[in-house]
Amino acid sequence: MNDNQTHHHESTNAMAVSATLHCLTGCAIGEVLGLIIGTAFGLSNGITTLIAIALAFVFGFGLSTLPLVKAGIGFVVALSIVVAADTLSITTMEIADNLVMYAIPGAMHATLIDPLFWISMPVALTIAFFAALPVNKYLLSKNKGHALTMNAMGGHKHH
Repeated sequence: MNDNQTHHHESTNAMAVSATLHCLTGCAIGEVLGLIIGTAFGLSNGITTLIAIALAFVFGFGLSTLPLVKAGIGFVVALSIVVAADTLSITTMEIADNLVMYAIPGAMHATLIDPLFWISMPVALTIAFFAALPVNKYLLSKNKGHALTMNAMGGHKHH
């Protein structure tokens, strides 16, 4: 690789890590909030999982939409860019996260005061991060995924 290719590769890797961490933040908020709701209302694991997944998408999309709206892009346009950019990453992350949580004995029954929750959730989210990272790298290499969000930001002045 020449210097230009090396810089582009490092830049793509850094952007992929950033996009994946951004996605992870939304997913983590949604997962924890979903568990809190499921536990508070005594819901089944299946319903709690569905709520957590739905909230992971809501927070994941919300965290990505906010900077676009702040940059002057209309909410509907911003949200449509984010849905196109982040759906595959969030889906990958949620599949990995939930598979790990279901695979760890007792993790799906652990409540917020149970140490097993605080051991299982970071393990699941770490594995989810590494599952989604190559997805984000691939999408960026095709000028998709987080690149769509960055391109949209590039076309608007920051306020």
